[in-house]
Amino acid sequence: MKISASLYSSNNSNLHSLVRELDAYQSDWFHIDCNDDVSVFEDIKKIREFSNTPIDLHIISSDPSKYYDLIIETGVEFVTIQYEPIKKWQPLPSSFKGEFGIAITTGTDISVFKQFSETASFVLFMATTPGKSGESFQDYNFRKIRSFKNLFPDKKIHVDGGINAELSFILRNMGVYAIVVGSYLLKQEFIGSAMMKLRGETESEYHVCDFMLSRDESPAIINTEYSFKSLLQIIDNYKLGFTNIIDNNDNLLGIASMADIRKALLKNWDNRHDLSLENIINPNPITVLDSDTVKNMLKKIKSLSFPVLFLPVVDSNGKLVGTVKFNNLIKGEL
Repeated sequence: MKISASLYSSNNSNLHSLVRELDAYQSDWFHIDCNDDVSVFEDIKKIREFSNTPIDLHIISSDPSKYYDLIIETGVEFVTIQYEPIKKWQPLPSSFKGEFGIAITTGTDISVFKQFSETASFVLFMATTPGKSGESFQDYNFRKIRSFKNLFPDKKIHVDGGINAELSFILRNMGVYAIVVGSYLLKQEFIGSAMMKLRGETESEYHVCDFMLSRDESPAIINTEYSFKSLLQIIDNYKLGFTNIIDNNDNLLGIASMADIRKALLKNWDNRHDLSLENIINPNPITVLDSDTVKNMLKKIKSLSFPVLFLPVVDSNGKLVGTVKFNNLIKGEL
């Protein structure tokens, strides 16, 4: 996952020394907010004199097109335009060779992205109130990220606002491509230490229930409604490689993964068309509680002797309430 350092969040007024330090700790991009302020392009020109790190420019303006010539002139690599204030819209010119994205606040529906989807390669979710430094990440954005990935699977997701080390891990796991980090990175005594934490894992503030796939997003089949075909259909519909097995009260009875199905087929080949649920189900799957912290969840995963790509999430009564998947930990780095 890419880390874009928000330069104007720093207490360091010396742009040259700040950029040098961030380059030393391998910041992927430099994020610059242009709130209808043409002077930011002078800063971009200065940065170009001593750094090759890509510029991640966020424009907040009713008429973004008035900056297009300067964007071309300074060779900005990433241009994000805030959706809400736009009153006069004009697409970026063909001479722009970078990537273009649309930023939306928490309260804006993701459907607005559709009108830009032919030219925009990414969305930027503003997870705090724009212009209010130090606010906490607004948790509703977890669901928006998942919904956006379903609607626009070929588009990248960037996130800005309230990012800390734990959120970095969660968002990386969700397949987010880039995060914009301000206060957490640039107001620390040691930027290098903060950068290492952003790329790794740290203390727990969030719980599994904050970011898991919800119950309605999780594959499940009621044991009394089982057929081999319906089980395969649910696995195919949800694209997670498994399904939960529950009773009529949502109590988790076990799971059936593609590996479980493969083993059952090999063992019962002659009766493969009549495989019973008992032939397939893993009645003792590894699960996590919805109240578990991220730290506790990772501790459990690390204690296992085998890799996991998903975990059913249950409440204290053993009822299925969601799913955590891990396949994006690899995809999110690409």
